[in-house]
Parts: sequence; C-alpha cells; structure tokens
Amino acid sequence: MSVPAPVPVPAAAQSSAAAQRPGAAEPAPPRPAREGPAAVMLVVGFVLLSLNTRVAFGQLGPLAPVAGFGTGTLTLLGLLPPLCMGLFAPLAATARRRLGEERGLFWASALLLAGAVVRILGLPGLFIGTVLVSIATAVVNVLIPVFVRSRFEPRRVGVMMGVYALSMGVGSALVAALMVPVWEASGHSWRTAIGLAAVPAALAALGIAPQLRHAGRGAGRGAEPGAVGTGVPSGAGAVGTGVPGGAGAVGTGVPGGAGAVGMGVPGGAGAVGTGVPRSAGTRAGDTRARAGGAGVGKGGDRSGRTGRLDGLAWSLIAFFGLQTLLFYTTLAWLPAILVDAGVAKGTAGGMQSLFILGVAIGGFLTPVLAAARTDQRPHLFGVLLVCALGYAGLLVAPASAPALWAVVLGAGLGGGQAVAGVLYVKRGRDHDHVAALSTVAQTGGYLIAAAGPVTASVLHAVTGTWTAPLFAFVGVLLLSTVASLRAGHDRPAAGPAPVAGA
Repeated sequence: MSVPAPVPVPAAAQSSAAAQRPGAAEPAPPRPAREGPAAVMLVVGFVLLSLNTRVAFGQLGPLAPVAGFGTGTLTLLGLLPPLCMGLFAPLAATARRRLGEERGLFWASALLLAGAVVRILGLPGLFIGTVLVSIATAVVNVLIPVFVRSRFEPRRVGVMMGVYALSMGVGSALVAALMVPVWEASGHSWRTAIGLAAVPAALAALGIAPQLRHAGRGAGRGAEPGAVGTGVPSGAGAVGTGVPGGAGAVGTGVPGGAGAVGMGVPGGAGAVGTGVPRSAGTRAGDTRARAGGAGVGKGGDRSGRTGRLDGLAWSLIAFFGLQTLLFYTTLAWLPAILVDAGVAKGTAGGMQSLFILGVAIGGFLTPVLAAARTDQRPHLFGVLLVCALGYAGLLVAPASAPALWAVVLGAGLGGGQAVAGVLYVKRGRDHDHVAALSTVAQTGGYLIAAAGPVTASVLHAVTGTWTAPLFAFVGVLLLSTVASLRAGHDRPAAGPAPVAGA
C-alpha cells in the first residue's frame, strides 16, 4: 500500500501574489511529493503526535474512583482543559505566523512533554501541568487541519483526519487502561500512574522533529513580516494577534485582506479576509471594522459588510462547542456515573478505557466517511443519534451493560470531535481560511465546553443523582442538531463578494 504523500502548493498562486509587491521575495514552494522514507517519516511523526494529544486528559477518570481525589479537584481538573484550550487557541495563529506548522507542532509537543513531567510533582504540579498540556493541545488542535491540508493529497484528508482521531483515541485508551494496574503495582501512587503520559509525549516530540526540515516552505511562508500568507502584500485581512493595522496576522493570500472581519481590534486587525482585493473593512475610519467581533467573513456573505461572525462560523462554534462540552463532561464523570449506579469502582475505571476506545473507533470512521461527501449533515446526524443512544442507556440501565454504553458513547462523541476537522477543511477556501475557521471555532467552542464539567457537578450536587445531568446531556444533543445544519454543507456564495464598509 502506498504511503500518502505531501501536496505542493501551486507556484503560480504564490508568484502572482508576490509580484504585486515590488521587491518582494517569492516564497519557496514546497518540495514535490515523493514516495519513500520522507513520506514514511511524515506519516509516522503524524501518528506519534496524534497518539499523544489526549493522553493526559484520559488519565484521571480511571484513577478518580480509587485514588481519593476530591470532587472539587476533579471538577477543576475537568474544567481546565477545555477552558485553557479555548483561551489559548488563538495562540496557534502566533505560532503559525512565527514558526510555521511544522515548528509550531514541534514546540507544542515539547511543551506537552514539559507539562506531562510537571504533573508528576504533587497536586499543585498536577494543576500547573494540566494547564501546560492544555495550552500545547490548543495549538496542536488548530494546526493539525492546516498541516493535513498542506502536507497530504486532498483525497487523503478524510483518511488522515481519521488516523489523527484513531491514534488519539488509541493512545488515550492504552494509557487509561494502565492507570489502575500501575497505581496498584506502585503501592497506590497516583504520581507514578500519571507519569506514564511522559512516554508518549517524548515519542511525539521525537516523531515530529524530522519535519522541521520542511519548515519555511510552502503556503504561509515568505509573506510580509507580521503575516503568514502566500506572498500577501498587506497584513490586513487575516487572523491576527491583536496588533493594530493587521500586523501579526495570518494572511489569506488576498492583497489588502479585503472584506476582513475584525476581532475587536481597531482597524480590523486580526481578521479573516474574504477575498476582495482591497483593504476596505480594515480602514481606521470604518466604524464597523472597529467594532467588529471575532468572525470569519466569506465572499457573498453579509458578514463581510457587518464585521460580525457569519452563519458558518457560528454554526461551527456551536456544533464543536456543544460536542466538546459533552465529550469532556462525560470523560470527567463517566466513572462516577457508573459507580453511583452500582458498578464496582475498579470496573467503572475500566469503562473509561472502553469509552476512549470507542472514541478512537468513531473518530476514525466518521471523518473517512464524511470527507467523501460534499454534504456532511447525514454524518453529523448519525453521530448525534449514536450519542443519544449511549446516554439513553445510562439513563435506563446503566449497570446492566456499562461496557456497551461506554463504547457507544465513545463512538458518538469521538465521531463528533473528529468530524469537526473535516468541516474546517471542507468549508475552508485555502490553508489560511482553514486555520481561521479552526481558530475561531475552537476558541469559542472550548469556552462553551468549559461549562460542562462544572454544570454537571452542580446538577448532581443539587439533585443527588446523575439523572438530571444525563437529561441535560440529551438536551444539549438537540441543540447540537440544530447547530450542525449550516456547518455540515457547502453553501455557494450568492453574487460577488461585498466590500466591507461599502
């Protein structure tokens, strides 16, 4: 079987953009794809990075029933990952601008390794290390869809996003399954069990390191200082980092970043361009650009005029946010739900591993199937139905078939997490637009998700059972169904792209 190979970016697109700025150096195109050791190393590094991405977050569930962590500790540790990933997702734009995808992923892996080591140093270290791991994961989450689109053939996108989710789930499941045995073998030391996460973290950093030799090539390199574009003569019209005037932004390959949508920065700095060859919408005098919120304008969409999020961006934020809320809440509290239903503590901890295994299965199959279609709504609805079946099982007969409900829930929630990457790639017009959609959706989505573990804990404390939280989860699924309608299919632009502020 041949190994998926990188895809070069057309040189014509780069040279034409560079030609619009006198004296600008033409960015070097990526090296043509070839089968062989380099392609093998790319796939191996990608898999090793993917294996490590969720390991730390799946460790506490199996340990919670046996290691004596308090409810407050578990609630806070369940809150930190989605909260930090939402707050720090925009950091990926800075990493991509300054480092490129390859270096950004490498240094994120190094930070993840540091966080895994810090988590061993007692309870304070567990909190600090979790924050570090979450920041690193935020960067990886945003960069992976862009990396896949830029380094693999278009027909491989669904498979590679599936490999990403499958590897992520397998790595988490293996480490989660070892938590209780290692805890017992080490004399009930949760630090030793938590320390296992450092092994895949080190392998991830080593695996992605060979890709550093590709850093600086291809799309997003060689643009004007302050932007990661494709030879863009102006930094406006980009996903920025809060630097007025569009500096420090991820360009969209459009001169002037036309039709840009601001992120609350005067002058529309830090915006996502929509493809109109003027800087309208980022002028200092444009009050709508001044007041613009974080958004992703699209040609033919009214958001290019208003400086607000368009329907696609809102749909992506809502769908990803609600799915992620359910994922991290279930990840945090599934063992406790099963123990409360009468399942033995050791068995409940083992169900966490089955849940994560289900995440791997659903996370692989859903992107592969969804990427082959233009309309992903049937796949999104299927994912939501599988989730509903899992929660219904926990409501009706949690102790009768806990393994079944764990796997079913994992498959549904894993599919919902993984298919989001396909949505960014399918709805994005180019590498930079994919990065913009990924950043915006994950920033808002993870902040929504941060409310999940705390809300479930409060509902359980007030009612004394997990019935109310489980019914709330089903309600969230209904909201997610509505939220997915726009994100799940392409909608052609109607007419020419408007000029913001016109």
